[in-house]
Amino acid sequence: MRSIPNAMRAALERGATTFCRCWSVARTDGTMLGFTDHDRVLAFDGIIFEASSGLTAAAIESSSGLSVDTHSVSGALSSEAISEADIERGLFDGATVTMWLVDWTDVSSRLLLLRGGIGEIRRRGAAFEAEVASLAEKLNQPSGRAFLHSCDRRLGDVRCGVDLSLPQFKGAGVVTGVIDAQRLAVSGIGAMQRGWFDGGALVWLSGANAGVRGQVKTHIAAAAGATLELWLTPPMPVAPGDAFTVTAGCDKTLETCKSKFDNILNFRGFPHMPGDDWAAGYVDGEGDHDGGSLLRR
Repeated sequence: MRSIPNAMRAALERGATTFCRCWSVARTDGTMLGFTDHDRVLAFDGIIFEASSGLTAAAIESSSGLSVDTHSVSGALSSEAISEADIERGLFDGATVTMWLVDWTDVSSRLLLLRGGIGEIRRRGAAFEAEVASLAEKLNQPSGRAFLHSCDRRLGDVRCGVDLSLPQFKGAGVVTGVIDAQRLAVSGIGAMQRGWFDGGALVWLSGANAGVRGQVKTHIAAAAGATLELWLTPPMPVAPGDAFTVTAGCDKTLETCKSKFDNILNFRGFPHMPGDDWAAGYVDGEGDHDGGSLLRR
């Protein structure tokens, strides 16, 4: 049960109230933004809440226990702080949102309604709708080890141990031509063998996408240069001359860990784990189902 201060309760019970809603948005790049549906600028906790920012709040769905509370915010791209380019670049993905009910005549009289993170953002022309889920959403995230045939670690993390700063695992290049929205002709990485950067991370250093991260789908090497195909279309158009860095990718298999990274001692998968069909089978004394170990095959 949410506790409402007596002064706020009395104000809410009046025939005419002086309340509005305020949102603060802490982006993952450290930028803090404030918005309110009131027609005047408000300020508290060191945050300036922009007035008439085009935001409209839907109803908050709340429940007891550990269920995830949800809330949605919609509006037009009327605020200079929220641009179509920033949404496309993913700057609001995973941002932390805090929402208050505030008495605009006395901002010290306010009630915290929701604290959560931005999930899905849907755009329709010059309008957007952002879904905000409460902190209980983190309880839905997988944690601990995963028993898979492939490795469950991220390439280059502490448990993996591969140093991606080594010259053989990174490259720098420049776009020389745009084949289509996701396929690019590049220079600077022609010395690397075909497929070396498959599944690798690409970071744009210049151009309209500077600072944006992407993932390589396929890397095709050729004498005249190389072609990179990306999994997703960059948020802004790519142009010849745009510079980038790219790191080697890993398909999480035992063979790649051994041959490409010489890191088999840190491999975190279970390649010899039997599948469901094998585990549900029975020993018949013939063929592979003879009760012996799979490791000897």
